[in-house]
Amino acid sequence: MDKSKLVAILEATFAVIAWGASFIATKVALQDISPASVVWLRFSMGVVILGAIVMARGQWALPRPKEIGSYALLGFIGITFHQWLQSTGLVTAQASTTAWIVATTPVFIALLGWLLLRERIGWIGITGIVLAALGVLLVVSKGNLQALSTGNFGTPGDLLILISAPNWAVFSVFSRRVLQARSPTRSMFYVMGFGWLFSSALFFSGPGFADIGRLTLEGWLGVGFLGVFCSGLAYFFWYDALSVLPASRAGAFLYLEPLVAVIVAAWLLDEPVFLASVLGGGVILLGVWLVNRPSALKEIPVARRSS
Repeated sequence: MDKSKLVAILEATFAVIAWGASFIATKVALQDISPASVVWLRFSMGVVILGAIVMARGQWALPRPKEIGSYALLGFIGITFHQWLQSTGLVTAQASTTAWIVATTPVFIALLGWLLLRERIGWIGITGIVLAALGVLLVVSKGNLQALSTGNFGTPGDLLILISAPNWAVFSVFSRRVLQARSPTRSMFYVMGFGWLFSSALFFSGPGFADIGRLTLEGWLGVGFLGVFCSGLAYFFWYDALSVLPASRAGAFLYLEPLVAVIVAAWLLDEPVFLASVLGGGVILLGVWLVNRPSALKEIPVARRSS
């Protein structure tokens, strides 16, 4: 195997493992501080790390005036709002349940591609969408589908996490040209930077620095993992791998993310593993795989949820 491809595979694997464990790290940090503080601290670290990588690679350049609006909008959608949804949702949602729900993001990307970009969805793709929806219902209800008929849709956090999936799909569709116009790492640095600025408004108008004093050692480890590994290195490694690997091959690594989350959540958080959740997760992955088949959709971008 070519050395560059081997490095790209290792980079993609690292990114997926980090993102899979990000839900657990968030749960750990939320035991000490508020969601706004978790998001602000996480991306304070991420912006510094990505900025250092951009400068070390000689890719530093001020954004063009016409790019600033795009970066700001994407930063709000993909960083501030998205991470608020996920961090707030994880206050009551299980980490493993969150990972399975988020895995449906490619399905929403396909739907947006069909609605906005006129990308064709065949019967295989439609079947995949239906299966993914059924899988989410199984995961959220833990197999008790009758509870859904009474309006009992899991926890309030499950609903926020479900909203975050199409939100990231919107980010993915609209960021396709922006992130590909120049260096993806450089573009993501500016997107993350604007997102951090908007998150700062939530942080300082809410808990502020007083909240940070409540962090225990475990809380700092959780925040540090999110900032250094998930928001800094993982983004760099992922986009670096995409420059070498075909998009379809890189996308296959994302199927490992919810599996990592389930294993780590059971290990560190003692979250129970329900048979219905495992079966529902399998149905979700099958549905996503069907949607991503070339015969099901003309073109689906390989997008990464900002976990």
